Amino acid sequence: MVGLVVALIVGLAATSSAVMFGATQRQGIGVGGVAVNINTALAALKNDAATAGLGFFGDARYLCSRLNLSVGSTTHFDGAPFAPVRITRTAAGLDELDVMQSTRVESGANVMLAAASNGGQAQLKSFVPAVVGDAVLLSPENAADPCTVRSVTAVTPSTDDDPQTLDFGAGGVHNDGTFSTPPAYTDSGGVTLLGQLRWQRYRLNGTDLLLEQPMDGTSAVLARNVIGFRAQYGISSTVLASKTLENWVDATGTFAVLTPANIPRVRAVRIGVVVRSPQREKPDGAGQCEASLSKPELFGAVVEPDVTDWTCYRYRSAIVVIPLRNLVLGIKT
Repeated sequence: MVGLVVALIVGLAATSSAVMFGATQRQGIGVGGVAVNINTALAALKNDAATAGLGFFGDARYLCSRLNLSVGSTTHFDGAPFAPVRITRTAAGLDELDVMQSTRVESGANVMLAAASNGGQAQLKSFVPAVVGDAVLLSPENAADPCTVRSVTAVTPSTDDDPQTLDFGAGGVHNDGTFSTPPAYTDSGGVTLLGQLRWQRYRLNGTDLLLEQPMDGTSAVLARNVIGFRAQYGISSTVLASKTLENWVDATGTFAVLTPANIPRVRAVRIGVVVRSPQREKPDGAGQCEASLSKPELFGAVVEPDVTDWTCYRYRSAIVVIPLRNLVLGIKT
């Protein structure tokens, strides 16, 4: 009888230990999985943003303060203000990050037009290694006029008497849109080879961090249980010749919209996220949760948790700083 009682006590103790160990293990896996997921998401975001602006700078200047861009017959930019890196502060106080770049390293240099262009074709003064299907950027002499993205549908090689010619016929990916300000470029305009144009948008949808591709309408969830996503510009002083990063600013006030006047001051962006553990921790003997004693913060501002019993959850923040080399090298003052 005594042996049975002892065995029962040992069995109950072992069961309680196993339950506690299982709960602890699940909690550890949950917290560790959140950390891995968000670090992976930030690494992908950093790779995209690090190449932002490639193709939109040339001749030591910012080529496009406005843009004409269509995909098929859908117009995404109709002479609208444009920046290849854009942080948008929404009405809900959330940040969205848009980055755009080309896929060709040759995009760091543009060539001049040999004749005026209406967006149907481009005659070039220099050789561009474009092939059918490549996207190019037509840029004006005056940066206040909109640039236009076109797709190459035919390439006529240069001869001793005639320049290389790129045709932008109907059916090209970026050729069928209609714009309020139709493309019109003098022979002082330029052409930049983009290869393929990429446009990524990062934003929160509830507690899901999304990567969206606005040009084709696709999206993917990068991380879940994200309760905070913020972005800031790293800027220099008002002296445009300064290449140092001196301050971090929100996308409000002077920097609510990037313009030719302030984009030369942008040196980097920093992204911060706060994630919540998926599993609620049990209260202590007094019924109080002690998983977190204070609300999480990003860039000095409190991030409000998405649950009322926020002290029962753990939070992790992560920040990545991304130098914008194409902006810094593309504008030499």
